[in-house]
Amino acid sequence: MQTEEELIEALEQERREDKKRDGFKGEKMVVLPTETFSDYVKHPLVKRLYLTDVGFFPKAAHHYRERREGIEEYIFIYCTEGKGIIYVEGRKYVLKTDEAFCIPRFRSHCYYACDDDPWSILWVHLKGEDIKYYPVEDCKIVKFTSIHATNRMLFLFELLFRVLEGSFTLGNFIYISQVLALILAETYDREKRNASIEQNKHVTNVIRYMQSHLNENLTLEQLVEDFDLSKSYLNAIFKKHTQHAPMDFYISLKMREACKLLKVTDFYIYEVAQRLGYKDQYYFSRIFKKVVGISPKEYKYGDYYHYKE
Repeated sequence: MQTEEELIEALEQERREDKKRDGFKGEKMVVLPTETFSDYVKHPLVKRLYLTDVGFFPKAAHHYRERREGIEEYIFIYCTEGKGIIYVEGRKYVLKTDEAFCIPRFRSHCYYACDDDPWSILWVHLKGEDIKYYPVEDCKIVKFTSIHATNRMLFLFELLFRVLEGSFTLGNFIYISQVLALILAETYDREKRNASIEQNKHVTNVIRYMQSHLNENLTLEQLVEDFDLSKSYLNAIFKKHTQHAPMDFYISLKMREACKLLKVTDFYIYEVAQRLGYKDQYYFSRIFKKVVGISPKEYKYGDYYHYKE
């Protein structure tokens, strides 16, 4: 049975023997002379992210690249249709339509279009100080799950090509840097995992519910019943997205509202307590002091305007 290395070597030999085309119909490719414009690359707004090469290979049958030692740039590939294979240090990844992948710098790799459904890819070689803030070393395929996301990616790459058709000015280098940041942010920062979206949706809905029921005394049991969630799940997603347990967050909302009422109204402390669902003024005062750090009376008549968590 062939090892991964033997398989890659066999594929390489097969493709070398195959008749190759000089290019792909409709392809675009731009090499940016960054060495010539090294002063631009040193600019604070450019050195954060800049490209050296960018291209579009449509229906790239027989497309194959191998670099045993890797290269000094990161290779970002976005597949617009079809599929292809990527190997990074012997590990195989299948890239399909509306998926993106970044090959880390200095990593042995090869990639090629599948024969039965060759990919069309937008790609860019990029460098810069800010790349470390993105998970480009993780070798993970990112799936774009909506037509809006894919349209944004196509638009951002089109912006790159449009700017690169112009003059090599500092302003254009800065513009390119900003577009690259948007491409990476669209890929890695804009939330697209269904589980996380669902979690955030639950948290948002529960918080809105809490805000509309500050005059009551909601319990965790009520929340899980009203939203048909388990206690453990609700606790877990609240701590993940707010760093607080649900009921602690609810009390925090109440105390924020109490601070506002104490400062902007003439309500007595017992009236504020009642408006927030506390029948016992003294119990309210103890909770307020525990959360805010001072008593309601001190807050109302003192020079305090900031809620302290």
